[in-house]
Amino acid sequence: MIVIMQTGSTRADIDAVLERLKEYDLQGHLTVGAERTVVAVVGATIPPTLREEMEHFRGVKGTVRITQPYKLVSREVRPEDTIVDVRGVKVGGGSVAVIAGPCSVESEEQIIETARVVREAGATMLRGGAFKPRSSPYTFRGLGELGLKLLAQAREETGLPIVTEVMTPGDVDLVARYADMLQIGARNMQNYQLLEEVGRTGMPVLLKRGLSATIEEWLLSAEYVIAQGNPNVILCERGIRTFETATRNTMDLNAVAVAKRRTHLPVIADPSHGTGKWYLVEPLALASIAAGADGVILEVHPDPDRAKSDGGQSLNPENFAALMPKIAAVAGAIGRGR
Repeated sequence: MIVIMQTGSTRADIDAVLERLKEYDLQGHLTVGAERTVVAVVGATIPPTLREEMEHFRGVKGTVRITQPYKLVSREVRPEDTIVDVRGVKVGGGSVAVIAGPCSVESEEQIIETARVVREAGATMLRGGAFKPRSSPYTFRGLGELGLKLLAQAREETGLPIVTEVMTPGDVDLVARYADMLQIGARNMQNYQLLEEVGRTGMPVLLKRGLSATIEEWLLSAEYVIAQGNPNVILCERGIRTFETATRNTMDLNAVAVAKRRTHLPVIADPSHGTGKWYLVEPLALASIAAGADGVILEVHPDPDRAKSDGGQSLNPENFAALMPKIAAVAGAIGRGR
């Protein structure tokens, strides 16, 4: 449930509510919005009399029961959109972010060249995998810490914030020393220990939807991060596994629109993984923006034919540069900025 505070309620009024919740072994998460201040109540068991009890507290306007299993990500707790700041780049709130870069960091030359071309074309962040979860143990699985160092070098040269995946709880501290946003990949969406660990960092988190996850499961995974006191979560729709074999995955743009309605968190789309084919990236990127996505994350490689991973779904620099004005045009057509 949520406790809605009256306009003009004092900090002492809020603290009294929080203290009473602790007596019931419940957590109270304070959200101060433009229109109202609320305390989201979360815990294993909420006593049936708690709503009535809370409404007798000074400074409390009323209480509302939240019906969804996810609480802190719900628009009932926070009606206005959350804007996540990634090293000065804002995601959410009407602008459209473009994150671009290779699937994997392969060499200094490759990542620096890619960073330069995507920045010149207008990208706002650089992506690149240093640790790669691959279906086969015999394929390229990343350069590890060397890849992180090369990403940091690319950031130094271009100014682009970097987004990279962390795969295990034990790697969080290492990756956090280099990254500006921690990515949770589709295969780790329900790795709850990892979600809690990245939540404790307070850093921006890019949470990809699992290959077979429902929207509710996806939002509950975001809840794990926010429950650690970290509100800086960006959701990423990256396609789901269906019976269709014409594409790598089925790009679920329904999920973008539904998530934007159910949660205050920014939602972006990944048409590279969503389709698995470079020539489908452009139409699905544009469709994602039209469906309400707060941005896209795109795979770009200077020489996709020689990429060590996911070359078939990677744009080359020319195709990426040609796509950027179209993204701006679609964003402008629906009243959003680039």
